[in-house]
Amino acid sequence: DVMMPGMDGFEVCRRLKSNPKTQALPVIMVTALDQPSDRVMGLEAGADDFLTKPVNDIALMARLRSLIRVKTMIDELRMREETEFELGIGGPGGRIDDSLPAEILLVEDSKTAARQILATLGKRHHIRVEPDAVRALETARQGAFDLFVISATSDHFDGLRLCSQLRSGLETRNLPVLVIVEEGDTKRLARALDLGANDYLSRPVDQLELSARIQTQLKRKRYADQLRERLHVSVELSITDELTGLFNRRFLSSHLNGLLRRALGEQRPLSLVFIDIDFFKQVNDRHGHAAGDVVLREIALRIGRGIRGVDLACRYGGEEFIVVMPGTDLLAATHVSERMRRQIEESSIAFGDRAISVTASFGVTQAKAGDSPDSLIERADQALYRAKRAGRNRVDAEPV
Repeated sequence: DVMMPGMDGFEVCRRLKSNPKTQALPVIMVTALDQPSDRVMGLEAGADDFLTKPVNDIALMARLRSLIRVKTMIDELRMREETEFELGIGGPGGRIDDSLPAEILLVEDSKTAARQILATLGKRHHIRVEPDAVRALETARQGAFDLFVISATSDHFDGLRLCSQLRSGLETRNLPVLVIVEEGDTKRLARALDLGANDYLSRPVDQLELSARIQTQLKRKRYADQLRERLHVSVELSITDELTGLFNRRFLSSHLNGLLRRALGEQRPLSLVFIDIDFFKQVNDRHGHAAGDVVLREIALRIGRGIRGVDLACRYGGEEFIVVMPGTDLLAATHVSERMRRQIEESSIAFGDRAISVTASFGVTQAKAGDSPDSLIERADQALYRAKRAGRNRVDAEPV
């Protein structure tokens, strides 16, 4: 409630939103004040909605469902982020820049109403106006928008249906939607919120309230984007090798079993190549570990350039690499390995003013019925060992 002794609701809201532990909690302010300036003050304090007494039960419950739905999504992202952080992957995000302009799609067939909104938001944000719902949906799916503003009062298109379509679409489901309804149209408002609208405005639209609600939605959207981006980076860190950019051993362990099972089930060939840089310890001893890192990165690049997009290249550990080649038999995998071997041997690697020459040995094997990931890797390792024992800088294929 806004009117409370000692500390009013505005200050309570400000304190909740300034505390990292409570800033994600949705806040609905309830008051007898009914001026647009009062609503704006509440929104600027961080409130998610501002309801005037007497509170309509239908509107209140629809608003609660909408806010809880959004909070559940944010909580899930935060929980994943905290788990990754506890595991030592990723870290806290930076400050969100609220001054950046947003890309907003306004779906409104009234030229007068569109001009009013453009006059309010156009100085700060980029607004695209679309008077047709079908074209608006196509534009939304193709464009990079931050927020949708949809008229729910049009006689020429169904704004609520468009809201539902945006919420169910893969490209648009996470983007905030603000609907505009007629004053007192509680039934349509409740329906809009249940269909996925994040916020609403009543006509006639107050320009200050419009700006405040837009800013609230953009701030929440950018916070969720930041959480998703940090989660994406954390996932990337968990499955890729930081030095070379190839997949790591953990990813190979989880992915090879599926590739092998599919290949054997479909009776298609699958080959595995085990690669080891020859005398790599001497590179570190002669030129230093920084040079060794440069060599590892360059070898990883050459391996990546020498295989197809469907092939799986991993850094197995140290100076060892593994390449899994679905749909490739032993003979073809041997030819690819020989080509990569020559590319490594024939071109030295620049390190400052020095040119470092290295070679690599290859062990190649093809999956057989009854193979497990461990048995497939073990046979490729044995072939690699034979290549090294025979003088290194060569390819050894397991006998068919």
